[in-house]
Amino acid sequence: MRTVLAVDGGNSKTDVALVAEDGTVLATGRGGPFVPQSAGVAAAIDVLGHTARLTLGPQAEPPYADLVAAYVAGADLPVEEDLLHDEIMARGYGRRAVVGNDTFALLRAGTSRPWGAAVVCGAGINAVAVAPDGRVARYPALGRISGDWGGGLGLGEEVLWHAVRAEDGRGPATALLDVVRGFFGVRLAEEVTIALHFGELRADRLHGLVPELLAAAAAGDAVARDVVERQADEVAVMGVAAMRRLGMLDDPCEVVLGGGVLTSRDPLLTALVEERYTAQAPRAALMVAALPPIAGAALLGLDRLGAGPEAADRLRDAFAGAPGGRPAPTAAPSA
Repeated sequence: MRTVLAVDGGNSKTDVALVAEDGTVLATGRGGPFVPQSAGVAAAIDVLGHTARLTLGPQAEPPYADLVAAYVAGADLPVEEDLLHDEIMARGYGRRAVVGNDTFALLRAGTSRPWGAAVVCGAGINAVAVAPDGRVARYPALGRISGDWGGGLGLGEEVLWHAVRAEDGRGPATALLDVVRGFFGVRLAEEVTIALHFGELRADRLHGLVPELLAAAAAGDAVARDVVERQADEVAVMGVAAMRRLGMLDDPCEVVLGGGVLTSRDPLLTALVEERYTAQAPRAALMVAALPPIAGAALLGLDRLGAGPEAADRLRDAFAGAPGGRPAPTAAPSA
């Protein structure tokens, strides 16, 4: 029976799952961050290989599966997908490989069919739409230089921006000033700016300000509320614009929401997002993916093998309700 080594690589971790063609989950594992955009392609694929070896055991040798289905952050452009694909094949990790952006895995994990739309708002923000005929609408997702706004890091920067301006008088008073001071344990928000400037503080620490931002908005802080409303605008416009490009606004369409900012299900942000989709895409059915993206990567791999619906159902059942989204293996790993 053929196998798929599914990969969900992101800024915080790399998940892998070895899956048989009938949908049986043979092994699952988790490794470190998959960040080709900062560490380089070779280093990112090193993480994939290390995670696969830890998952499959010391006896495992390449090829680890008939197909490597890697849906990962940092595969934002076709040339990046090609570079990652070629590196996987050069290592011999699979007899074949397919590489795509992690938004495709989110979409496949959340929808009841292989098409629809997905918006991920985690460390960054991205979206994709796939039409019933297979046409795709997507974004470069390279940050502000490609028109993006928001996500955990962007929101954290916005909180600090407003805090510093409230502190020095350039902006209105806001509870976000106390949020920054308290979160980082500093007397002045300016100290955080200086620490970032000199590299004494990692920029990803700003992501931790998001829960405090949402709480301040819910408590009625006007500046915080404006930031949260803008994030809701972006979550809506990215999904709606992708659907519009494919002519998908006039028919029912499932829209999967993913990423930590959205899966936290903050009541205010969730309500704002729902309001905007109701106004702009009234036939869209919003849902938060019940399965983790690694399940979507595995399902896409099974699709490539031509597996039937029974295999997809078996795999979905294995991941549904599994602790941490990682089911226990149902058979001994093999490679």
